[in-house]
Formats: sequence, structure tokens, C-alpha cells
Amino acid sequence: MRQYSPDLTPPWKKPKPVPEVPAEPGLVVEEPGTGFCGAVIRCEAGTVTLEDRFGKHRVFPLEPRGFLLEGQVVTLTRPSSTTPIRPTRTASGSVAVPGARARVARAGRIYVEGRHDAELVERVWGDDLRIEGVVVEYLEGVDDLPAIVADFSPGPDARLGVLVDHLVPGSKESRIAASVSSDHALVLGHPYIDIWEAVKPSSVGIPSWPRVPHGQDWKTGVCRALGWPDNTGAAWQHILSHVHSYKDLQPELLGRVEELIDFVTAPH
Repeated sequence: MRQYSPDLTPPWKKPKPVPEVPAEPGLVVEEPGTGFCGAVIRCEAGTVTLEDRFGKHRVFPLEPRGFLLEGQVVTLTRPSSTTPIRPTRTASGSVAVPGARARVARAGRIYVEGRHDAELVERVWGDDLRIEGVVVEYLEGVDDLPAIVADFSPGPDARLGVLVDHLVPGSKESRIAASVSSDHALVLGHPYIDIWEAVKPSSVGIPSWPRVPHGQDWKTGVCRALGWPDNTGAAWQHILSHVHSYKDLQPELLGRVEELIDFVTAPH
């Protein structure tokens, strides 16, 4: 008697096997049907819960060939340990992606006015920006903005975001910002005289940022009022060393930077 395999499917019609990957907390995958991308925060019987970089949760069934891992189809399996664990976070509060490689840089850019401003953005949002493929460039002064925008030529595939200091209505800076703004170029300003003020006083260990008389250099005035040496570079490094995450920054700055990142990375 001949014995036949119960599976009569021709070999060329059988789907190729795909890797099985344990749904460990912190693993970042994409559900191709919805395009939702997030980190695993829990895996229960038959389902996995993902959390995206904005903190949104979605629950998906653990189906064969149901997810993409670094662009490759995989089957998620229930890990040996099923204890829910919160994934680690970047300094900006986004879900950290362990071992993630920087994405190839987008055509879009974010310009930040002021060297200290750029250093602060890098410190808090650097991990997110590298994963998103967004390059941050230093803008020396808002007077340079029209030439930069003209040279950059923002478009649907190359959006431009700009963060400037103390953007108030009726100022020269606001008129320049309005002249270069478009559907593909967004100029935002934080409300602080200087980016130092965007750091919470409590994080630096002071009761408040001093009021500096009009006409006096603000940074120098702050140093003198706080009894710091008249070395603004050293003072800034002292301030920056006390910034460990978004929790050390004022919400007004957080909102502006997050809006610029969303604008530059939004699908066209």
C-alpha cells in the first residue's frame, strides 16, 4: 500500500515560511493592514497590544504572517514571559527603539534659530529625529530665513519647519516669518526671550528665571542675578546638563517642536 501525504498542495503553491518572533515588550513592528507602527507593551492569549510614538494603543490578533519587522513579514508568537512591561522611553517621551538604525535622511528639514536652541532640540528629540530621518540645521538669525527658504524651495516631498526665538505679533521677525510661510513651510516661535527660559527653573535648581532690565543683555543679566560667572557659554552647559528629558522643559516649547516634527514627517 502506498502512503500519501494528506497535504496535496503543489510545492510551488505553498507559502514560503516566515520567521517566528516572540512578541517581547519593546519590539517595534507594523501591522500592514492598518499601517499602525508601535512597540509591544503586552501580549496576551491570541492578541498583542502596540503603542505608537504618540502613546496611542491598538490591539491586534496574533495571526500568522500578521506583522512587518524592519520591512519583513513575520509571525509574532507569545513570549515565554507574559508580564506586561512598559517599553523604555526616549528623552522626548516617545517609545524607544532598541538598536534602531537611523533612517535615511528625508528631503525635509527643520531649522532652529540659535546654537543653544539647536543643542536643546538635539538633547531631547535627537533619538526621534534620527529614527524619523529628520535633519536639524542651525539658523544663525531670522534675517537669513528668506534666502534659506528660497534656496531650499519647499514642496510636498520636502517640507521645511523653522523654530525661531520669541516670535511676537507685529515684530520684524513675525513679518519675515509670514513672508516665507506656505503650505510646505511652517515657521513657529516659542514665547521665551531666550531658550534658557524654556528649561524649568526647578530643573536647574533656581526658584525662577530673573527679570532682566530692558536694554541689558539677557544672558549676562541672568548670570549676574544668579551669582554665576559672566561666562554665558559655561552657564548654558550648566543648564543643559540638567535637562534629561521633556519633563525638564516648559510645555510651550514641547508643543512647538512636536508640531514641527509632525509637519515635516506628515505624508504628502
